[in-house]
Amino acid sequence: MVTVYITNYNYAKYIRQSIDSVLAQTMQDFELLIIDDGSTDNSKQIIDEYAKNPRVTAIYQQNKGLNVTNNIAMRAAKGTYIMRLDADDYLAPDALETMALVLDQDPELGLVFPDYYYVNESGELTGEERRHNFEKEVSLYDQPAHGACTMIRLQFLKEIGGYNESFTCQDGYDLWIKFIMHFKVTNVARSLFYYRRHKENLTTNEDKILSTRKKIKDQFVEAHRLTTPSTVAVIPVRNTWIGKTNWPLCAWNDKTVLESAIETALASTRIQYVVVTTAEESIVGHLAECGISDPRLIIIRRPPEFAKASQSLQNTLAYVLDRLQERKAAPEAIMSVSLEYPFLTSEVIDDAVNTLTIFNCDSLLSVRPDNLTYYQHVGHGMVPILNHDKFTKLEREAVYKGAGGIVLATVKSFRQAQRMIAGKVGHIVVNQKTAMGVFSELDLFVCTRVNEESVAPGAKNESTAPDIIHHTTGRSRLPRA
Repeated sequence: MVTVYITNYNYAKYIRQSIDSVLAQTMQDFELLIIDDGSTDNSKQIIDEYAKNPRVTAIYQQNKGLNVTNNIAMRAAKGTYIMRLDADDYLAPDALETMALVLDQDPELGLVFPDYYYVNESGELTGEERRHNFEKEVSLYDQPAHGACTMIRLQFLKEIGGYNESFTCQDGYDLWIKFIMHFKVTNVARSLFYYRRHKENLTTNEDKILSTRKKIKDQFVEAHRLTTPSTVAVIPVRNTWIGKTNWPLCAWNDKTVLESAIETALASTRIQYVVVTTAEESIVGHLAECGISDPRLIIIRRPPEFAKASQSLQNTLAYVLDRLQERKAAPEAIMSVSLEYPFLTSEVIDDAVNTLTIFNCDSLLSVRPDNLTYYQHVGHGMVPILNHDKFTKLEREAVYKGAGGIVLATVKSFRQAQRMIAGKVGHIVVNQKTAMGVFSELDLFVCTRVNEESVAPGAKNESTAPDIIHHTTGRSRLPRA
């Protein structure tokens, strides 16, 4: 009934436990493929010990990578259902029986996945990953199943063309998007496998994971010819002093912070218009001096009262949409881009629009996960929110904080709710660098150092922060469009 395949590359110290956890399943109607992807340790000797078992087939190959291996398993599989198990992880005894039963009960169901435990290198329990109940709580499918230990209906997997071999990681994310577009998916609200965290995990490379997810979504939009909404990126600007530095007009990569943000937004393939809106004549004058002539760039003076710190940004965004309408421009989505996050990239902007499109969201924001304990004052003292004090660090439900400076909404949702975050709210996770914001002199100092190292790694500069970042009065070196 079930094909389980274990993928292994130099996990000799873990693979025996992985194999044994399959052979000890309460449901014995399975075949086990062990695919060694060119290991150079003693994995082969261990795998050979199990090759005599009639349920076990050992496959040895030169290193081909995860998704090529996934497709090899798909073609070799004889089961009705198929599931990958990584060689450093292992199953609970009733994992196969539990998930196969769920698939048996609904022939339209494409895949099922469980919650899982975290263990360390020694196999000690360190936490538990619990998901929302898909039958009762989930209507937005933007949090994918884990790539491993997800049981899939083999026929459906073949119908969508298997795994995309152009990606070297995040096989589960690519598969997830394909499945939610074509088939039903669900979860089992029980932890049925043990996910081992150690220094060799691919999942420790956050930048690679997030970059691959961006590419997966972008390729999915293009391959399926999904229509992304025509989007206006709005950059609200006012003179913001951090110490002696006027942040929008600071020098940043041979430009100013403002020019760099404009350049980033214009470089996005998903943005039709970029609007700089300000009540400051000095800002308007600076942009005129720069001479940026891209026809997609529009400067809209906003009323001075809208620029006050006490005023909601929603007033400015509504004002911008009204002015665009007068110009016969009718964007379908509006994005606010905050100048406080200087490491924002055009790829992140593209990713936001792609994500809104794929998951059919009404609004979306950029975030960072955070599992620290937060408190609020309730009159009689400090109280932890979400009862976080009752759980260990790895048991707490993730909290997300806004970071990266992007908020996106469909114009329809924004007009109806009169706020950006409303309706079905999606998210994109940004990396730690993109999440770095400038709100104080210390932030200014840190971001400056990070930026210098990015531009010229290892370059030494003895200056202090105020000497590095300064008010810009000269002509910008931003290339003219």
